[in-house]
Amino acid sequence: MSRTLLLTRICFLALLSLLLIPSLSANPLARKPKKIEPEELRIGLQLYSVRAECAKDLPGTLKALAKMGFKGVEFAGYYGRTAKEVRQLLDNNKLKCYGTHLGLGDLLGEKFDRTVEYCKVLGCKFLSIPWIPEERRNSRKTILETAQLLNEIGKRLAKKGMMLGWHNENYEFKKIDGEMIWDILTANTNKSVGLQFDTGNALSVGEQAAPYLLKYPARIVSVHLKDHSKTNPNALLGEGDENWSEVIPILQHKTATKWFIIEQESYGLPPMVCVEKCLRNFESLWKQYATHDE
Repeated sequence: MSRTLLLTRICFLALLSLLLIPSLSANPLARKPKKIEPEELRIGLQLYSVRAECAKDLPGTLKALAKMGFKGVEFAGYYGRTAKEVRQLLDNNKLKCYGTHLGLGDLLGEKFDRTVEYCKVLGCKFLSIPWIPEERRNSRKTILETAQLLNEIGKRLAKKGMMLGWHNENYEFKKIDGEMIWDILTANTNKSVGLQFDTGNALSVGEQAAPYLLKYPARIVSVHLKDHSKTNPNALLGEGDENWSEVIPILQHKTATKWFIIEQESYGLPPMVCVEKCLRNFESLWKQYATHDE
């Protein structure tokens, strides 16, 4: 074989191998599912859980959360503070910003650049939409239009080194034309739209988390850890009806989850006591149901 022909074949094979490697996503934050060791856990708190405390004393609340052992937080509002002020409070307590919840309108038109700049200062790379207005999900047509809009926003954020997230409430498990809203949206959004699965919201309408986590594992980049009980309205994480013995191994091995976000929205005890108990319960569950399956 001539040297020229050999080089030509080598180049062809190299190019072919690149084309055959599946791309997880156009988004730089996406990653393949892999086993997560305990020391790698990024456990944060959705600050909506302690919203009254944050409104009254954000510096003191963040300090207390860091002392409990939370590694980061997810925002749902910034309590009238500038991005620099919020970032300083995070740095003071060695906390990371694991995400933020925003209205869809915050990522449209002129607000897009302002939102991105604010999040950039926070070090926030996951911008999640927790609620889709009813007029954008009341028919299959509007759902498909919403999916296309999310794709467009996701691609814009990916160019900024960020990821758009879509967080489920409970209405997504209703059916439109015989198909769940959740299924329509996930099937018609691309990989630039990360999924933040809320276990408690799904369970509130009778849907266990495991089947959904396994359906799009490479797109589950964040989870809201929350329980729900038919008999106890104030059930904390681990005290409700979620099948954690099934969910934990899936989160450990099979999804692309980067951020584990605890959220508690009902209280039998003071909110700060509740969220610390949720943290301790999740740490215990993670160890209790740890598996070594690859």
